[in-house]
Amino acid sequence: MRLDKWLWAARFFKSRVLAADLVASGALRLNSEPCRKSAHSVHLGDVLTFPQGRGIRVVRVMALGEVRGPASEAQQMYQDLAPATDAPLE
Repeated sequence: MRLDKWLWAARFFKSRVLAADLVASGALRLNSEPCRKSAHSVHLGDVLTFPQGRGIRVVRVMALGEVRGPASEAQQMYQDLAPATDAPLE
């Protein structure tokens, strides 16, 4: 599955264009390696690291989805690996 399509289906971005723009900017890492191609394939077990809002997301791909479903289904597509913090970002 394409990287930009997976990010959109998992509801990290409102559109595939926004997801593709993030990938093209070089801000996303796929298994600790910089990735600039939104057409790069995503596989089960891959770890993605990317900025979102004011924080950094680290997620493991747990499922691939061909369509963008409800948020409850999207949350089952990944495992959040970022440590939980209660302190606001400065």
